[in-house]
Amino acid sequence: MESSKFKGGIHPPDKKELSAHAPIVEAKPPVRVVIPLTQHLGAPCKPVVTIDQGVKKGELIGEPTGFVSAPVHSSVSGKVIAVGEFLNAMGRMVSSVVIENDGKEEWTILKDHPDYINLSPDEMKEKIKNAGVVGMGGAAFPTVVKLSPPKEKPIDTVILNGAECEPYLTGDYRLMIERPKEVIEGLKILMKVLGVSNGFVGIEDNKPEAVRTMKEAAEGQNNITVCALPAKYPQGAEKMLIKALTGREVPPRALPMDVKVVVQNVGTALAIYEAVRYGKPLIERVVTVTGEGIYEPKNLLVKIGTLISHLIEECGGLKDDQLKIISGGPMMGFAISSLDIPVTKGTSGVVVMPEGEIVHAEDFGPCIRCGRCMDICPMGLMPSMLSIYAEKGFYEGAKEYNLFDCFECGSCAFVCPSKRPIVQLVRLAKSQVKP
Repeated sequence: MESSKFKGGIHPPDKKELSAHAPIVEAKPPVRVVIPLTQHLGAPCKPVVTIDQGVKKGELIGEPTGFVSAPVHSSVSGKVIAVGEFLNAMGRMVSSVVIENDGKEEWTILKDHPDYINLSPDEMKEKIKNAGVVGMGGAAFPTVVKLSPPKEKPIDTVILNGAECEPYLTGDYRLMIERPKEVIEGLKILMKVLGVSNGFVGIEDNKPEAVRTMKEAAEGQNNITVCALPAKYPQGAEKMLIKALTGREVPPRALPMDVKVVVQNVGTALAIYEAVRYGKPLIERVVTVTGEGIYEPKNLLVKIGTLISHLIEECGGLKDDQLKIISGGPMMGFAISSLDIPVTKGTSGVVVMPEGEIVHAEDFGPCIRCGRCMDICPMGLMPSMLSIYAEKGFYEGAKEYNLFDCFECGSCAFVCPSKRPIVQLVRLAKSQVKP
């Protein structure tokens, strides 16, 4: 299949060689976990446990309070020692449950259902909902909502996002190499729930081993196509992926469902498979811990609620004090202010960058009107104007330049010769006006 190309985009150094050959290993169990009750887009959960209460692994600890929400479960067995406000990666205090690990790894209900593929779509969807599955590419949108499109917007195609175009990150790559059959089974479940017959897996062509293993896993599935796509950032963005695989263009301010497509991450597909087959809640995920500032880059299977300091220690520690630690990747992630931040369902990576690769806020200059940001913007926006309006406080003016069409990929900031913090300015403007 020949893929369509999207306008713009960049080719940043991918730095994936640091961790690409590191197999997924289970992180050492933490002494305690701090599990936020807001790990997803939408309404936060309310706690359903109390201090000193004993809990088992997989037990419900946070109940959703709206349709766009997802339940939260304990990732360890042990005792609840605190329920209160704790710092998250965005620097906000959020309601969280702290559990002291008793080391027993006792599960709540977990049962193999070998005939899972013959469950009805509604039964499958209920299992996905109860497991608290969310998008694991970073957005953490509740999966059951994506699987419940309105009747007037029928879906005919499901796409699995295996592009992983964000530099440094290799967790999805390792999943596709090590657990390809389960990922394909997750895609088949998605297709059955949505009643569609077209399934695609999009992988950048700089990951030939992942393309090979996924094609082998999909062999014999005539309605599933594994495609190698040109390596270009942000190939993994939903709208770019849809354009590349189907030729369809998602209009401004529209959603993938408006062009009859649902996109899910490969890690989400694995979580869906485990939820439908075993009833396993989403209580752990693969996190890439990497960067030139850490001694032993790894891909770790991490219990939700584990502190980042625990992961840093497991990877040999930091090489220096002058480092920037980023949650996610360097393009769309954000620097964290403390290592005592918990891993959540949306934590795809922890990148430790040395001083030489850090651009400080005071180092940026005025916009020189060079137009480079407009040339590479995959959405065809004018990032220079968005940043200027936001910098001056003219937030409504930024809105007139299609502020909310920007999905903050960071390509503009990467090419800006003045090193302007365009993405941060866009986020500021978005926080000050209504869509």
